[in-house]
Amino acid sequence: MPQRISVIFAILSCLAVMAPLSSPAQQAGGCVRTEASDPARVIFKCANGLVLEAEAAAVLQIQDVDGQTRPDSVDLTGRALLIEVAPGSGPFQILTPHAIAAVRGTVFIVDVGKEVTSVFVERGEVEVTRRGGSSGVTLTAGEGVDVSENTPMVTTQWGQQRVDELLARFGR
Repeated sequence: MPQRISVIFAILSCLAVMAPLSSPAQQAGGCVRTEASDPARVIFKCANGLVLEAEAAAVLQIQDVDGQTRPDSVDLTGRALLIEVAPGSGPFQILTPHAIAAVRGTVFIVDVGKEVTSVFVERGEVEVTRRGGSSGVTLTAGEGVDVSENTPMVTTQWGQQRVDELLARFGR
């Protein structure tokens, strides 16, 4: 049974804004775009088992630097994104102004606020490094870390309320 991971980031600024939820299905970075409701979000289904589920107001840009059918990464600068990466489908990462989360065969969430990137792992593990830094932490199930510019990265166990509030934003 594949491991699944949920991760949360918090950051706010602007790179690229997603198309409004009312637009029709379309391709983005080799992915098919559809819509979901309750709560409102946009889902990008990509090749090789990659699914990107973006909160309605998410600010992101899907990156495909090597021309393959599946994106390599996402630049996320606002709101939340749930990512599912099928095991064995190759590396994938989320880049935020404060952190980089590199995963293989996982499920994680990225939430973007102003000065901190918060990362939480529901199942499995994920490596989190500070943007522009070389050292990082590896989080396992139930652990989280808050990443900001001038504070140490300290791994902690997250409370169930914090986890539940984030997952509810994706109807989970």
